[in-house]
Amino acid sequence: MLSTILAILIFIVIYTFIITEKFNRAILALIGASSMVIIGIIDIEKAFTHYIEWETITLLIGMMILVGITNKTGIFQYLAVKTAKISKGNPIRILISLSLLTAVASAFLDNVTTVLLIVPVTLSITKMLEVNPIPFLISEILASNIGGTATLIGDPPNIMIGSENKHLTFNAFLFNLAPIVIVILVITLFLLYLIYRRKLRVEEHKMQRVMELDEKEYIQDAVLLKKSLFILAFTIVGFILHSIIHIEASVIAITGATLLMLFGLKSEEVDDAFQSVEWVTIFFFAGLFTLVGGLQEVGVIKYLASQLLDITNGNIPFAAILILWGSGIASAFIDNIPFVATMIPLINDMAAHLGLSIDSPQINALWWSLALGACLGGNGTIIGASANVVVADLAAKNGQSLGYIEYLKIAAPLTLLALLISHIYVYLRYLIYL
Repeated sequence: MLSTILAILIFIVIYTFIITEKFNRAILALIGASSMVIIGIIDIEKAFTHYIEWETITLLIGMMILVGITNKTGIFQYLAVKTAKISKGNPIRILISLSLLTAVASAFLDNVTTVLLIVPVTLSITKMLEVNPIPFLISEILASNIGGTATLIGDPPNIMIGSENKHLTFNAFLFNLAPIVIVILVITLFLLYLIYRRKLRVEEHKMQRVMELDEKEYIQDAVLLKKSLFILAFTIVGFILHSIIHIEASVIAITGATLLMLFGLKSEEVDDAFQSVEWVTIFFFAGLFTLVGGLQEVGVIKYLASQLLDITNGNIPFAAILILWGSGIASAFIDNIPFVATMIPLINDMAAHLGLSIDSPQINALWWSLALGACLGGNGTIIGASANVVVADLAAKNGQSLGYIEYLKIAAPLTLLALLISHIYVYLRYLIYL
């Protein structure tokens, strides 16, 4: 009983500090994990062998290295400038085009990485046009989280869900989530067009400044670019085929990263490649998995699963909708990564209570509801996802204030609409026949 109380207390204290964002979240997660081990709630060997999801961590490291090396070529900046020129320098077209680019990139890259690449170019273009960059930044935040929902590797919650469930392959995410993501993205961009079309008008000579940009100047290393694109394409094909060739996504990602370092970099450049790994994120995951493992050890997760069963009376459709809206609203205010880390074992235990396998159609409906809610809900507020906070910080460094309320007015209604569309989709595709 005492160990249960201590585990819950540690989790609540750490979670509360993570929400406040006043301290480094990796340090907080590691403090929580260390406390669980020191007190004896969880054994260190079991933490390493049972609870820490090494596949999630390896997949993240592999993709971070791949993207970090590819970024050195300047290809993402090239694409942003090229997109602006294709839009003929028209501000509202640029907003839509850069948002589309952000969404597509976020489906295959980490959301934070995507906005770090796109936002600086966006700020440069809006400065040339002498227009308010805030509409562009809000649109790119929304697009990054929507796009990241579409694939296994697009958003950390999806990586976590996929790593826990071997049957939820890259193709499974693409087949189940990409269709509704495309619908949500199109509707969101159309509504953003209606909101901003009259506010983003500039004179012809300002648009001409953008047309005079030379996108080729942004390419830093053409040879490395060819190698990077080839191996990145090779890696994505590997993700698509991994259920056929029976090689895990994490192995494919780390193999792609290793090949690019081997054939694309000089020996003295390899250290820089490893520095592109966001070690704060990696240690945050390791600590978080151990923290949640402590709750599993003392039976808290099993208890919560039984409570969810009582509330829903074992009704899977009700549980799926509850998870969709619950994770969507929660993820607007708290980091969706620890939330999903807690929900995964809870859904597993719920499946066990119902006598269902985790790859059954009924439980799959819960996984897709969790993925949609957690990823799309992050758009709800400026603190809802890491990408949102990064964009706000980049704007502040460039003298632009992206306020909480200003963002909320646009993003909250669009997020609720996205969740409503997801509700209809989940019901019609997965629940109507259960």
